[in-house]
Amino acid sequence: MTGAGAFPSGKAYAELLEHFRQSALLRSTAALLAWDQEVLMPAAAVTYRSRQVAQLAAMIHHRLVDSTVGERLAICRHDHAITADPDGDEAVNLRQWQRAYDRAVRLPVSLVEQLAKSSTVAKAHWAEAKRHDDFGRFAPHLAELLALSRDKAACLGTPDGGEPWDALADGFEPGMTAARLTTIFEPLALRLQTLVDRYDGCLDDGLERFGAIDTAAMARFVRTVAARLGFDFKRGRLDTSAHPFCSTFNGDDVRMTTRFVSSHPLEPLFSTMHEAGHGIYNQGLPAEHWGTPRGSSVSYAIHESQSRLWENLVGRSPAFWQWLVPEAGRMGVGALMARPVSEMVAAANAVRRSLIRVEADETTYNLHIIVRFELERALIGGDLEADDLPAAWAQQYRDRLGVAPPDAATGCLQDIHWSQAAFGYFPSYALGNLYAAQFYLAAQTQMPDLESDIAGGRFEPLRAWLNETVHMPGMTWDAETLCRRVTGRPLSAEPFVTCLAAKLEQIYGAR
Repeated sequence: MTGAGAFPSGKAYAELLEHFRQSALLRSTAALLAWDQEVLMPAAAVTYRSRQVAQLAAMIHHRLVDSTVGERLAICRHDHAITADPDGDEAVNLRQWQRAYDRAVRLPVSLVEQLAKSSTVAKAHWAEAKRHDDFGRFAPHLAELLALSRDKAACLGTPDGGEPWDALADGFEPGMTAARLTTIFEPLALRLQTLVDRYDGCLDDGLERFGAIDTAAMARFVRTVAARLGFDFKRGRLDTSAHPFCSTFNGDDVRMTTRFVSSHPLEPLFSTMHEAGHGIYNQGLPAEHWGTPRGSSVSYAIHESQSRLWENLVGRSPAFWQWLVPEAGRMGVGALMARPVSEMVAAANAVRRSLIRVEADETTYNLHIIVRFELERALIGGDLEADDLPAAWAQQYRDRLGVAPPDAATGCLQDIHWSQAAFGYFPSYALGNLYAAQFYLAAQTQMPDLESDIAGGRFEPLRAWLNETVHMPGMTWDAETLCRRVTGRPLSAEPFVTCLAAKLEQIYGAR
């Protein structure tokens, strides 16, 4: 097997494989430093940590844009034996390596390094700003990250008719644009606002009325639930952090965090189920392909589909609570959930106009995302500057949710993402909800005993189905192609809204 360059193409591919697996080791090391910063690192270490992270980012970037990478990619592209089957392992890896290379060569290493350094510092200032409700402490760091991100977008470039935000979003959801999202989000928002108007206040106090929790008992309980869903604690762990997240360094080292909020006693249950969905996906990727696209997740939205599926489609379903309530009694947290199952289901699905995204109910959640999407477009496009963000945020919340934050801590400082320069990330959450609904409907069609399995605490059939259909293919197909293959239909908001409306009517009656 020979190619058009200086190497036989088989050798070129083998060297690319080794090169990118070594780069994956560096990326996992950088991810470990980021996890440590959120969970264990002392506050005074942030400046030195920023230098560590920036150095690793520069090393990873240098490896990606090395001229030999481009040469070997060109050799492999001309080998029909590699490219003939577009779904073959080698073709998948080659296609995704080429995409990563094409994006990376447009970015100066100095910009990559500065973004890594500045975002590491910004995260620490964001945490302090949120803690003290002091937006002014974070504003200059946000302004710096916006300027750097606009430079990044300019370097990456956008297709004709696109906008700078598209170039950033493409790193999270390949091919997705602001224009396309608008066609999805505008009708979705109208449908959701109708449901909010109909059901807001049906249950005034939701899960808050069940009182304080025994944190130690709840920690043991949510760990048990995560393990029952399929998260392997021999290959992962669960800690606490201010903002729940899941980090994966390889398939045998997957780390989740959850959080405990006194005013929301079941927050640790839902946040743990959410992060367990991410973790189960990461643990379910094919181990033999780890460090390559074939062993990587499809996109951020598909990753979110797995977390939202377990959190909402399973975790807020009547079937799940049939199993959960007696299980909670056996685990020593029955006082929290010693209510009829129907009452718990209603409380878990209470619709309420609220300020905090991570505490939002399933009905209002996507409206929180749409607010962030619209603000991001304005920030990256230069129509909104950092200092004006709190007022713009408050106005968007009045328009979309009918509430306004009393302070920055419950407003524009509530999320960590912009302190990480993760502009373009937020829509993945809403898209994940839409994909999750379509995947779950497909699972119901193919698994007629699914609801009874869930009611009996038998989650393995669903986990195995997701592993086979969604996890194991890795990046063989893009998100929308995967959706069509699994569900038989393109991405649409309709299944999500239809399922949600039917569930609310079942719980609260027609209104």
